[in-house]
Amino acid sequence: MNPRVDEAIDDGDALRTQARVWLRLLTSTQVKAYDTDGFQRWLQASPAHKEAFREARRHWDALEPASRAFLQTHPGAAEAHRRALHGTRPDRRAFLGAAVGAAAVAGVAGMAVAYPPARLWRAPAEWGADDRTATGEQRTLVLADRVQVMLNTQTSVRRGAGGDNNAASLELITGEAAIDLPAGGTSFAVTAGAGRSSADAGRFEVRNLDGKVCVTCVAGAVQVVHPAGTRTLKTRQQAVYDAHALSGVASVDPASMSAWRRGELVFNEARLSEVIAEINRYRAGRVVLLRRSAQDSRISGRFLIASLDAVFAQLQQMFALRVRTLPGGLVLLG
Repeated sequence: MNPRVDEAIDDGDALRTQARVWLRLLTSTQVKAYDTDGFQRWLQASPAHKEAFREARRHWDALEPASRAFLQTHPGAAEAHRRALHGTRPDRRAFLGAAVGAAAVAGVAGMAVAYPPARLWRAPAEWGADDRTATGEQRTLVLADRVQVMLNTQTSVRRGAGGDNNAASLELITGEAAIDLPAGGTSFAVTAGAGRSSADAGRFEVRNLDGKVCVTCVAGAVQVVHPAGTRTLKTRQQAVYDAHALSGVASVDPASMSAWRRGELVFNEARLSEVIAEINRYRAGRVVLLRRSAQDSRISGRFLIASLDAVFAQLQQMFALRVRTLPGGLVLLG
């Protein structure tokens, strides 16, 4: 069911109903580029539209504690959430049936919120995070034994300790983290998805997005332990894994390594759709590529995170794209 966005409806009940419909649509797995466009047009129609959507959001936020408690006391539903986050998706009807069984999520029946679009709200897995960063934000944590952890944009972590080797540890729920370990300190480990990466000294980075984890050794050595095997990474080496498989060891281009820590995004023959997805992690609003034929076009370049809007003019020239800027930071590339 798609909301009608071109009708001027002033009735408060009707607007609240429309806001709930938009909320359900945006959190479904069926949201399309034109839905994003339509939502922005609906949202900007009047202050009453914005207030109706804020009210729907407030209701959703109020459900969060009860939803979390439900997941803690119902292992079946919690396992469904876990599988959805790590790529092993259960039957959609079975997942929704477990979720809707709790009053906490009755108001948002019909949605799968493992990866909320445009990060309009936090995913269930992030509710227990100890530290998180907003879109475009970077933050450095100083932990015990002089361990420094730099969190990139849209990152959530949970602090902890333990493991088989009693190493201090951190769980990277989503996003990207860089770990700097002083010489002579204690071992430190990062759990992300199905794997665990640990080091005694040096620097390494872990990226966990959409069920895919990438571990990069910047300096020193990092051990990656996964149900599919173990890899030892040395300086400028990388490994990738998901819930089922672990890659071999690959070399890393020094120019792209730690680029985000220098305030840059570096791409080397990357697909245009991947470039836009990465830009959306750092920029408020949303960039939508409407021309499907351009999705696989390749692009190389180095862009400053602080001035990402300058990229659109380059994309317009490179791929003959039409750039349309709308309120709320929405940019359509067609």
